[in-house]
Amino acid sequence: MNQPSALSSSVIPTWVDASQLAGMLRGIERESLRMQSNGFLSQKNHPIALGSALTHPHITTDYSEALMEFITTPHSTIAAALDELRDIHHVVHQHLQDGEKLWPLSMPCMLDDHEENIRLAQYGTSNIGRFKTLYRHGLGVRYGRRMQTISGVHYNLSFPERLFEDLQQHETNAELKQLSLQDYRSHRYFGLIRNFIRLTPLVMYLLGASPSVCRCFLTGREHHLQALIKGTLYLPEATALRMGRLGYQNSAQKQLGIHYNDLHDYLNGLQKAVHTPYPQFTALGLDDEQGEPIQINDHVLQIENEYYSLIRPKQVPEQGETPSQALKNRGVGYVELRAVDVNPYRAIGIDETAAGFLESLALYCLLNDSPELWAEEQDQIDLNQTEIVNRGRASDAKIKDGPFEIPFQDWAQRHLSQIQACAILLDQMDRTSLYQDAVQIMQHRLHQVENTLSAQVINDTLQYGGTWNFGSLMAQQHVQDYEQHQISLERKQYFEHLAQTSLQKQWQLEQDNHMSFAEYLAQYR
Repeated sequence: MNQPSALSSSVIPTWVDASQLAGMLRGIERESLRMQSNGFLSQKNHPIALGSALTHPHITTDYSEALMEFITTPHSTIAAALDELRDIHHVVHQHLQDGEKLWPLSMPCMLDDHEENIRLAQYGTSNIGRFKTLYRHGLGVRYGRRMQTISGVHYNLSFPERLFEDLQQHETNAELKQLSLQDYRSHRYFGLIRNFIRLTPLVMYLLGASPSVCRCFLTGREHHLQALIKGTLYLPEATALRMGRLGYQNSAQKQLGIHYNDLHDYLNGLQKAVHTPYPQFTALGLDDEQGEPIQINDHVLQIENEYYSLIRPKQVPEQGETPSQALKNRGVGYVELRAVDVNPYRAIGIDETAAGFLESLALYCLLNDSPELWAEEQDQIDLNQTEIVNRGRASDAKIKDGPFEIPFQDWAQRHLSQIQACAILLDQMDRTSLYQDAVQIMQHRLHQVENTLSAQVINDTLQYGGTWNFGSLMAQQHVQDYEQHQISLERKQYFEHLAQTSLQKQWQLEQDNHMSFAEYLAQYR
């Protein structure tokens, strides 16, 4: 059996310079719940003035109808990506109705006792629209709808082709030198993914902002949390409960054996999961008593996207391609970093500090050696993540590193020191100090635990009398940011045009009646 291998702490290769990083692209996806003026989850439809959630490229919904998702295009600078995200928030705010606001925390608040009041996202009457809603219905049947109200930030990042060309030229492994550039790029991205998984505890500590939850989120569930203040539960040293067993978890997926050691095996594992029945889900049934479908199938995964992961290899699908087919046909094009909580202190849920740190971390993960990651080491990583989720701010928090158990602070400092070298390189590329400043702020969070987002959230939750009061205060402050943000006439017209064309696209899809939904679903099943 392979022994766990600790992440290397080697320095950047001497031949790597800033010019090889020119052409990096990043995009951001931010999720946020619409809440009513009384604080409860919105029961209203997705605002039609924003266009179709099915076909709009920037403004859509995630699992529930009230869970909005904002998606930027890829940008050459962090500033440009954040600016577009501000534009999207401004536009969305303009079209919220009856005092609705965007909830600023990753974990929801003010859910009532009836799960059916968490409305599934609706995408119209086309087959693809109904399919998307059925998928969400299946998630609710399998895991409960409360899980479909959790928000996060996904950070998408790609490195330039020139960097992969130069990395391959300097390879000493003859087999890797012989790979096509596409296959070599995928090989290196999978190395990044394995190292990011190893370092996720660092992300949870430094960017975690969900140390507490509204009591209503845990209605009917067993939990290990303590009372913080009326209506709020927490753990005293928690960082990111969203990333623990109270967040997105799937016991069936633990048994999948999906590894990130190469693209071929990863895709095979995903396909096996999409086609393998799972007894617990079979017992739920495929249809209700009226013959209406309640889940797409009874397999471990209904579709590929049901596989919850901290980071995903991605490729932009072409017409008719599934995510797996796009990866198989053109290799990994970028990575999606998914272990990031919404920052409640920022109107758009993320800032340049988090972005600069994530990019420095990703470069560190890409350039370092990345041994294969097997079940034994994954079990160790899972324990590390649980430790930091639940008690990452504790002075005696520990990390298992190969055969050793070491203080989290020592482990984290070792890696932050190495990440600093990557930040210097990125600053040279971008002619800025953004990246080094970001890592410096992370150093402060490491050494002064009161500077972490999770510690601030606990303090403010206490100060303002509970999660609902704190979240409402931040939501109101963010309203001012949205209203003060200046958007050009050209950008305003761009979003108005997208709203109209997205509705037209949805209408066109709904005119295609050559196949009933029952036939469409049977074909997929």
